[in-house]
Amino acid sequence: MSDETETPDLTDEEMSEQKAVRLGKRERLIESGAGAYPVGVAITTTIPAVRVTYPALEVDAATGDIVGLAGRVVHLRNTGKLCFASLQSGDGQRIQAMVSLADVGAESLERWKDLVDLGDHVFVSGEIISSRRGELSILAKEWAMASKAIRPLPNLHTELSDEARVRSRYLDLIVREQARVTVRARAHVNASLRATFASHEYLEVETPMLQTLHGGASARPFATHSNAFDTELFLRIAPELFLKRAVVGGIDRVFEINRNFRNEGADSTHSPEFAMLEAYQAYGDYYQMADLTQELVQNVALAVAGSTTVTWADGTEYELGGEWDRVSMYESLNAASGLSITPQTSVEALLRESGKVGIDVQLPTHGKLVEELWEHYVKGGLVRPTFVMDFPVDTSPLVRDHRSIAGVVEKWDLYVRGFELATGYSELIDPVVQRERFVEQALLASKGDAEAMRLDEEFLRALEHGMPPTGGMGMGIDRLLMAITGLGIRETILFPLVK
Repeated sequence: MSDETETPDLTDEEMSEQKAVRLGKRERLIESGAGAYPVGVAITTTIPAVRVTYPALEVDAATGDIVGLAGRVVHLRNTGKLCFASLQSGDGQRIQAMVSLADVGAESLERWKDLVDLGDHVFVSGEIISSRRGELSILAKEWAMASKAIRPLPNLHTELSDEARVRSRYLDLIVREQARVTVRARAHVNASLRATFASHEYLEVETPMLQTLHGGASARPFATHSNAFDTELFLRIAPELFLKRAVVGGIDRVFEINRNFRNEGADSTHSPEFAMLEAYQAYGDYYQMADLTQELVQNVALAVAGSTTVTWADGTEYELGGEWDRVSMYESLNAASGLSITPQTSVEALLRESGKVGIDVQLPTHGKLVEELWEHYVKGGLVRPTFVMDFPVDTSPLVRDHRSIAGVVEKWDLYVRGFELATGYSELIDPVVQRERFVEQALLASKGDAEAMRLDEEFLRALEHGMPPTGGMGMGIDRLLMAITGLGIRETILFPLVK
């Protein structure tokens, strides 16, 4: 085999040829009795562990430490009596493997040259040394194929396209450090969230993903059919109504991290399938949930970045520390637009103002128009993390009326990086008012609003047994990672849905 340090981008024909060659090597491995895919190999350590044990060996040093380790071949150079390979562990750390005629013998060396390709997983047993160039290495006494790769790796010196990264995330993880960092960051995010909730004595639960009624948010659901029950079911759009049942049942502090599904558009901040955190606290309100959400996000920043000042992928620094701003939706809208909109402003007046700036809302209501006007005038100017407080009542059917301001509810949305990261409520617990709100939503649904909620009798029955005053919050996990890393949503989801 000639020296092979990288694989160029291949045409379909070249790929077929490469596969044919590698399939032939697979057959020879099997026929030899060595096998191309053994059940295991005799590893005694890992590449990361070796690098920790020997962080700075002197040049051309021997340790006397005999180990067995395995890794993926990402560089390969065969030069006569001495062959070199760079073996990579799953987290991207590497070690040099040296396979020499003197140490493995002529037959084993020739088999290495004949059978090993870029992308293969190989096992090497030998002494840990440093090379004449000071590179940490394992001097092989024996080697074995751990898994034969039939397809070559992409060119390690050329960036994968955005499309290739999301369609073939496994390749992205092999070749790109940022992809591996993002996966680890997401794990740290979830661990940090759970630790913060544990410190406040919250209990984690799981609620159904298949539901007979979709509810808990204004969104278009995915529908399916259960053969076993012969009934239409919906993939959940939110866990809210089931988590509130848990609060009714006496689980006073409850949260869930799980998947939601919304049959809507996909863009840089939206995915049809996404991870969601929701939490509810008996005898809490939306102010306490804002305090909790700020703590959750700041603790995540510390866990992932080591600081509340995070650095995004483009190098921008963003400050998540300190106390975050809290602004009124109506007051901030009027300040930015010069208008005088109140919760009592008519739909006709709002239609005139929205028409002036090109806003078109299907099935317009006061709340929808106010929120669209707010996004037009205010949203783009938010820089710091900001809680936008006190929303119109007709867009928030699960939220308690404001304790002192008529026509609005005790709800906030948290904006970070220019997008909505989280939302929080003082929950509506009056079953009579909740029924009235559901009826209003049902009327909107009958007029063609696909996002309107349905009347959920079972949830109302639970409320009628008495739910304590409660604060609630919800936050997208994918968006939280976006806020910490500066990446787009398809980068924060390990395997995003693509056409």
